[in-house]
Amino acid sequence: MSESIEVSFPGGQRVDARIREFSIRTDQSREHGGDQSAPQPYDLFLSSIATCAGIFALKFCQSRNLSTEGLSLRMDWESNPKDLADSRIILSLTLPHGFPERYESSILRAMDLCAVKRTMETPPRFESRIDSGDRG
Repeated sequence: MSESIEVSFPGGQRVDARIREFSIRTDQSREHGGDQSAPQPYDLFLSSIATCAGIFALKFCQSRNLSTEGLSLRMDWESNPKDLADSRIILSLTLPHGFPERYESSILRAMDLCAVKRTMETPPRFESRIDSGDRG
């Protein structure tokens, strides 16, 4: 499977991406020279982990006709700036009232199926290159 993301630079520290029919805006914090008009790319990266785990928890409940009222997820990121491999991501799931105890370990396993998490655990190869395009 192959997919492309087109990136544009609309001004200032903003960098936008287009994937399929969606536009994703990013900016840098004021501290880093931006206008803070959108999340920073790293914020989106961290959010993708939490929302990916979240959709698996949601689908788990929906596929079993379990209530999702009160279902919530919080992700805490304990970063070691000197050694990112020593950092820790903690996903804390709050279950709806009356959630069957017999499904607790299963919903956690479902969250572990998240493609973002699996990609981090088995990272792809990265390659950066110059595309000469129409520079003439």
